[in-house]
Amino acid sequence: MTVSFTCRTLLAMTPEQAFDLSRSVDVHLGSMAKSGERAVAGVTAGLMSLGDVVTWRARHFGLPVRMTSRITQFSFPDSFTDEQQRGPFRAFRHVHEFLPDGSGPAGSGPDGGGTLVVDHVEFTAPFGVLGRLVEKAFLGRYMQYLIEERNRYLQGLGR
Repeated sequence: MTVSFTCRTLLAMTPEQAFDLSRSVDVHLGSMAKSGERAVAGVTAGLMSLGDVVTWRARHFGLPVRMTSRITQFSFPDSFTDEQQRGPFRAFRHVHEFLPDGSGPAGSGPDGGGTLVVDHVEFTAPFGVLGRLVEKAFLGRYMQYLIEERNRYLQGLGR
């Protein structure tokens, strides 16, 4: 994989709640409303589980994008992984981890803690050398922005 980054976000909810919100097609659609994202095939509503597939359609940079991903690893409520099966990337892998955090915002859990969500994302753009230039120029930052935007949306749901 060419580009990788990690995002860490504290949510005022239990790991179980954070896990379920993160695997919810409906919540994902809400968090990506700016790009007009829609689930058009596979699991198109509700919670995804191991082996489930969803095809997303959205607009990024004014271009229509279609991506099919599968849940390839699933360990409730600790982690799950989704990987591109078909789509715009040569490869795309997103590992979601949910860690209990007793230092979270007051009142966010039974012990006053919350959940630290750790997103590990790795991807490779298509088109060889040209793709690597696009990755370095802006695609890496844009993908990180999308994950951070989704996490801000999740934080709003935990209030």
